[in-house]
Amino acid sequence: MKKTIILFSLLVLGIGAFAQQLPHYSQYLLNLYSLNPAVSGTEGHFDAKSNNRYQWVGITDAPRTYLFSLQGPLKNGKMGVGGLVYTDIAGAFRRTGINLSYAYHVQLTSSLKLSVGVCGGIQQHALDYSKSVFDQNGDPAVDNNIASVLLPDLGAGIYLFSDKLFVSISSPQVYPFKIQYFEDYANTQSKLANHIYIAGGYKIPLGESFEIQPAAMFKYVSPTPLQVEGTLRAIYRDQVWLGGSYRTDFIHGSDAIALMAGYTFQDNLTLGYSYDLITSGLKNYSTGTHELMIGIRFQNRLAKTASQASLE
Repeated sequence: MKKTIILFSLLVLGIGAFAQQLPHYSQYLLNLYSLNPAVSGTEGHFDAKSNNRYQWVGITDAPRTYLFSLQGPLKNGKMGVGGLVYTDIAGAFRRTGINLSYAYHVQLTSSLKLSVGVCGGIQQHALDYSKSVFDQNGDPAVDNNIASVLLPDLGAGIYLFSDKLFVSISSPQVYPFKIQYFEDYANTQSKLANHIYIAGGYKIPLGESFEIQPAAMFKYVSPTPLQVEGTLRAIYRDQVWLGGSYRTDFIHGSDAIALMAGYTFQDNLTLGYSYDLITSGLKNYSTGTHELMIGIRFQNRLAKTASQASLE
């Protein structure tokens, strides 16, 4: 009986072959590495970042996402490495994983570079029956009320960048590994869903102290509709910024409007916050989505050497 509840829950919650399984980040501009392994080491220093997203506040068991990443250049500046760990929780479902990445950088012109990156890791998908409303006493299908499965995870991306411009194309979960909780459900259609992200942005100077950064991101997960997000940030002395974004898709229409702000302390500690004002049908049930990003930049000899080498 528990197996039946699992399959029913997967269909209702959309966690299956065609679901958008990876979380969305409104502050993707502050941690592009979370979307693209090719970003590894492209900033000339090591940094650690934490993204914490609390989605659809007011809805019971709404999604929560916690991510920690660390990435930076190797000594010659032509390569980068990194890694991230994450937990994504939605009701009784939990997805936890770890990824390691490698990227190689090529100097195209005096100011423009291209990075190609790959990543690999492991995901665990788990379903906690203790949070189920169903009484399944006596069913031996799952030990300790937990059903889980371990899966490999592969991704790749390319990243074109300069001091002002970036274009990012990435594909996490490139192979649709089957999510099979039980051996006797070998014909399940539940699989890792391949995601395609295309993002780009450009910083436009407005005098000596100000600049604006328009950016856009396109996300596609077959067969769900293409999702588009447009973002605009106003930045003062590369230290303080305010911005907003609008997210929609071509079938369901408007999804959310995000407001964001951030500050960098002494070029080392960065804090970013965003609030998503829901514009879809969920607006009647939720007060919005909160997201907090904390970043630490490590200024050390290795980073300085790599940054200098990358310009040679």
